Amino acid sequence: MVYYVVEFVVQSFLFSLRPFFLFGLVSMWFFAWHPACAQSISFKQAVAQSASTNPVVFKFYKAHNFQSFWTGDTRADRARFDALLMAFSNAAVHGLPAHKFNANALLSGLLAAKTGKSLGKFDVSLTIEFLRYARAVQSGILVPSAVDEGIVRKVAYQDPSEILKALKSSSAEMFFRALPPQSMEYARLLKEKKRLERVVAVGGWGIPVATPTLKVGSKGASVVTLRNRLVGMGYLRRTLSVMYDVPLENAIRAFQASNGLFVTGIAGTLTIDEINVSASERLMSVLVAMERERWLNRELGDRHILVNLTDFTSKVVDFGKVTFETRSVIGAHDEDRRSPEFSDMMEHIIVNPSWHVPRSIIIKEYLPMLQEDPEAVDFLELRDDLGIVVDRADVDFKSFDEETFPYAMRQPPSAINALGLVKFMFPNRNNIYLHDTPAKKLFDREVRAFSHGCVRLAKPFKFAYALLEVQTPNPKLVIQAALEFEDEVQIDLLNPVPVHLIYRTAVTIPGGGLEFRRDIYGRDTKIWEALQVEGVVLNDVTG
Repeated sequence: MVYYVVEFVVQSFLFSLRPFFLFGLVSMWFFAWHPACAQSISFKQAVAQSASTNPVVFKFYKAHNFQSFWTGDTRADRARFDALLMAFSNAAVHGLPAHKFNANALLSGLLAAKTGKSLGKFDVSLTIEFLRYARAVQSGILVPSAVDEGIVRKVAYQDPSEILKALKSSSAEMFFRALPPQSMEYARLLKEKKRLERVVAVGGWGIPVATPTLKVGSKGASVVTLRNRLVGMGYLRRTLSVMYDVPLENAIRAFQASNGLFVTGIAGTLTIDEINVSASERLMSVLVAMERERWLNRELGDRHILVNLTDFTSKVVDFGKVTFETRSVIGAHDEDRRSPEFSDMMEHIIVNPSWHVPRSIIIKEYLPMLQEDPEAVDFLELRDDLGIVVDRADVDFKSFDEETFPYAMRQPPSAINALGLVKFMFPNRNNIYLHDTPAKKLFDREVRAFSHGCVRLAKPFKFAYALLEVQTPNPKLVIQAALEFEDEVQIDLLNPVPVHLIYRTAVTIPGGGLEFRRDIYGRDTKIWEALQVEGVVLNDVTG
């Protein structure tokens, strides 16, 4: 009778209040009160039967003689169960769907297991739930390529058998603490998420600014609204001024710099649009960034190249610090031209590159032009499948279509080559690389999405010098010597450098705060929609 009274009290009060410190008390009470059936024959039989449908889980239990892993009366079992309860309770903190990682359901399952058989089945279910949680918090709850075909990133999923082995041999509390990404970016995103949740909870940053353009000398209600939003965002101290004065101008400059806008001090249409983005939308961007950080849960490399597509920049990073940065042009926002997201290894630099025109460009852009005028795009060579240059006069372009056109096209090295005078190679199936360009004016644009997918660099030679300085005392001399040749010259990197093409609309600042960029390809919108389908909602977050 006492057993059922205690069970009723726990289910009626603990489940609703659920203070974290009581989890341990409940499990201690259960393991002390519950009949000692965790190692019974019926328990082991139930474990073997329940685990049989999952080869990894079955192998793990078999190696341990089908003994309990979570529900036994040992200190290690209790610690693992309590740590799992706590992890499920904190799932929403990591932007995971709270209803899929429900601590109450675990407690209910524990209290309902009153026989060796039911306890054995429950023990296996806990292992499966644990592996599901571990994968979600380590590597994300979405499959990147299933959200958008341009996200071709390979997620480094940890072997579930290794995860179980590591948990068994570790302190449960320390193990669960180390499951999420350990990067500084992820830690700062967690902090900024909590801050934005507090902002959202009190109503955000106020009403939007209605006037499309404001500048020094402007005054009135719109200026006050603008000022209030900037105060709420932390760019300006609160004052009673109704004028667009110098402090407000400086605040606009700071906002523009941290949002990837041209720094003018004038609140034009693009700036006002970004200022009017709600705190809730910014919180969504942070939640998406956390999922993306889980996808990239790997060592980036002591030295690596970071290309943030939304930021239109390419950076060389050494031991966490940006040592070189240049403006970039990325793929246009068209179906076949958007730059993909992935990681690879940069192996060499090519000076005086040839441009081997991708097949998609040949048949979609150049073939129609050649059918109208065989002398069109005369800067390109026409080559057969043996690599021999073909005389255009001998070709009837109108007799071919996209399927039957048999020729390749190449632009020889020159100052007007589409790739400029230098390209940076990290061989990949997407045929994407970084390169120079003769189209220098595009780097003066605020939104720089114009290429066919590759990444163009505003300062390609300085980028090359930055890469080569670790292997030669005079990288400039090496590049200049290579430029004197008319043909391609390959310069190998003695130590290949990891390259990461990422897409982040929310990026943390090491000293605190966030920078935001526009969702130029709409990929983050797709990710947020997919996260919502999985059950992630802003109402689930606490903080």
